[in-house]
Amino acid sequence: MLQPATDMSDRVSTPRVGVYPGSFNPFTVAHLAIAEAAVEQHHLDRLHLTISRTALVKGAIEVPTFAHRVEVLAAVAHQHDWLDVIITSEQLLADIADGYDVLVMGADKWHQIHDTGFYGDDPATRDEAIASLPAVAIAPRPPLETPPELALDVEKHLGRVSSSAVRNGHTHWMHPVAKGFDDRTGAWSDHERYVALLAGLSEGERR
Repeated sequence: MLQPATDMSDRVSTPRVGVYPGSFNPFTVAHLAIAEAAVEQHHLDRLHLTISRTALVKGAIEVPTFAHRVEVLAAVAHQHDWLDVIITSEQLLADIADGYDVLVMGADKWHQIHDTGFYGDDPATRDEAIASLPAVAIAPRPPLETPPELALDVEKHLGRVSSSAVRNGHTHWMHPVAKGFDDRTGAWSDHERYVALLAGLSEGERR
């Protein structure tokens, strides 16, 4: 059974590390608030923003490039001494979360991982994968239901913030680092300008 948190009376000196997987396309103010809440409420020493080379379901994201999204994440992490960026080839949360103390996710992802379609339509395989997860910290996203014992305490208005909404015009929800990158390149708000910028880069720089 999933555990909402670890009993701190049993804590040893080993650093507690959480993982927060996502495409972060782009990184938003909600992403940071969720990360901060997870670190504080689950007593983490470090949190890894983990980005897959090809995200499950979403597939390959061509604009902006993977390298540019990682560049933005690295700049965000540089501002917080408890935050790191990890690149992985894994796609399934059970694989990404292996070895971590806490797995951070949004309520939409929590509901997604219960879909048997990701497990060959086999409920037993799904249940085994979910049972293998470490402690889970879920950012509520109404109207989706979140198990109260797994919910992070974050400001309610953040449930409306999403990367897709940012890409559809709500650019004020970008994290300032992402906003600065977008202002310079048009990565999320001006497709034509960004593509033109890419055309002037070498293949290595685009990657």
